[in-house]
Amino acid sequence: MNADPLELQKFSELAHRWWDPTSEFRPLHEINPLRLEWINARAPLAGKNVIDIGCGGGILSESMARKGATVTGIDLGEKALKVADLHSLESGVQVRYKLIAAEEMAAQEAGQYDVVTCMEMLEHVPDPSAIVRACAALVKPGGHVFFSTLNRNPKAYLFAVIGAEYILRMLPKGTHDYDKFITPSELSQFIRSAGLEVQGFKGMGYNPLTKIYSLNDDTSVNYLVAARRPL
Repeated sequence: MNADPLELQKFSELAHRWWDPTSEFRPLHEINPLRLEWINARAPLAGKNVIDIGCGGGILSESMARKGATVTGIDLGEKALKVADLHSLESGVQVRYKLIAAEEMAAQEAGQYDVVTCMEMLEHVPDPSAIVRACAALVKPGGHVFFSTLNRNPKAYLFAVIGAEYILRMLPKGTHDYDKFITPSELSQFIRSAGLEVQGFKGMGYNPLTKIYSLNDDTSVNYLVAARRPL
């Protein structure tokens, strides 16, 4: 299984706080509108069949469903999926959630999705290239795949680990393992090797004074990637 048991346990222990915007998941709540609009601008979600890989408690999954997409969210965190299911019932936003690995889902439903998203997940798994291949298998010809992850360099370590976890305490200590961060060139290679075309990169920054996130062209810390499966 392409998952780290310690990573699953770490997020499982926090699962009940997933939808609390003041909790450890506050950054996800704050960046979600940015990544949602970035995705929707490149692949309008209304009427699309979408799968969210590593959906966790369903923050992105629900927001894409609100845009009119038919959404499936998959994860290997059982507690997080239970939270996602419960919140879906409370909000009335329909999302199909499944406890299944991306690779297994790709074997079952290859080529079934117009849009595949895999956000804030690749840096938490032992073999990110296998996840990228699974995403490529799930998307239809001409469909879109979106990733987000963390760059690996001294600045990313300073900002994403030391700054976010130890100084600003935006995230629990130990949330990220710097050795698992992925450079844009590495991710580009994974994407091309999986038969996808890289469409573009976008950086995401945080201003600690205003406490506001924004999209920019600086991919040195957090970054997003748009890819597409050729027709």
